Formats: sequence, structure tokens, C-alpha cells
Amino acid sequence: MHFTIKLEDGSVAESTLNAGKPAKLVMGDGSLTNNFEKCLLGLHETEKVSFTLEPNDAFGMSNPNNIKHMNRNQFTGDMPVEEGTIVAFTGPNGQKIPGVITTAAGESLTVDFNHPLAGQRIIFNVEIVSVG
Repeated sequence: MHFTIKLEDGSVAESTLNAGKPAKLVMGDGSLTNNFEKCLLGLHETEKVSFTLEPNDAFGMSNPNNIKHMNRNQFTGDMPVEEGTIVAFTGPNGQKIPGVITTAAGESLTVDFNHPLAGQRIIFNVEIVSVG
């Protein structure tokens, strides 16, 4: 499927059309919320639809427990340590977890591990390319 995710202000957050390559999805694999999948269920090849998802049906609400305070000296190398920088951290199981530096004041940093679209109502435009 090709998809475009827009925010309520009309700005595009992500689109497969930019890469020119459709995304592959396996229904029921847990990569999407149940309500998100329900919007896609029953769609056929070449079908185009648009639907709006509330935060809990899309990327969830922002969780304050996913915002961490860190010391600048925990970061090594040549990576810029400034507001807006996305950093890949290694989780307990070795998986990569992205975090966004939201505040950089002196030696203190605030890193947000919530999905960047958490708490947002999104407009999801989809075109089904093929069903297998």
C-alpha cells in the first residue's frame, strides 16, 4: 500500500509516495493498533481511502514515563547533542530505540522516547497496491 500520514494542520508527517515504493503490511502482526487495522480490513487493490485516527488508535498518547533526564557526559563521539537531535539508544534486548533530545541546558538533557506522532490526531490516506 501507499500511504500518507498528515497532521490536522495538513502537514505531511510521512509518505511512501516520496520514496516511490509502497509499504508492506501483514494484518495482525501487531505493527498497527486494532482500530487502525479495522480501517484497512476489506480494502481491495486500487482502492483509495482516507480516515482520521484519534491518538489512541494511531501512535498512542505521550507517556511522561518515556521522557528521561540525562547528563551530557553520557553521550560520546562526534554526535551533535542539541535540541531536535534524534539519537538511537540500545534497549535491554539489543533493539534500537529512538529518542529525541527536547531540551539541552548546560550538562542536563531531556530525551523523549515517545513516538514523534504520539498524542496527535492523524489523517491517513491509503491506496492499496496489492493484496496477497
